[in-house]
Amino acid sequence: MFRSRNFPFRRAMPLKKGRLMPFVDTNGLKVVERLPGWKGRYFHSSSMTFAHYQFAAGLSIHEHFHPEEEVYEVIEGELEVTIDGRSQIVKPGVVAIVPADSPHSVRALGEGDLPRGLRHSVS
Repeated sequence: MFRSRNFPFRRAMPLKKGRLMPFVDTNGLKVVERLPGWKGRYFHSSSMTFAHYQFAAGLSIHEHFHPEEEVYEVIEGELEVTIDGRSQIVKPGVVAIVPADSPHSVRALGEGDLPRGLRHSVS
C-alpha cells in the first residue's frame, strides 16, 4: 500500500502578523495533474489542505493512507470511494469522510468536479 507524501501546494495569502487571508480566489491557482486525468487546484489553511479536482470517468486513485483525515464532496459526477474495504457511491449530496490512517481508494464512475479537504493535525 502507498503512503502519500507531502507535495508543495500554494498557501493562502498572509495578512498582518502571520495570519492567513480568509478568502482565496481558486480560479487564479495553477492547475496541477498529480495523477493522470486528475487535475486540481490546491491551497492550504493553517490546518487543512484543499484540492478542487476535475476528473474523467474510469480514472482511479490507488489504495493508500496518510495521517490526515480527508473529506470527499462531489459537486458533479460520481465516485466509488472505498474506505477500510467498504465501498460506497459518492455523488452530489453524499460526502465521504476518510479517518486518519485509513486505507482508501477512489474510482471515477463519471466525469465531474470534486472539492476535497485534507485536515492536518494541529500541534
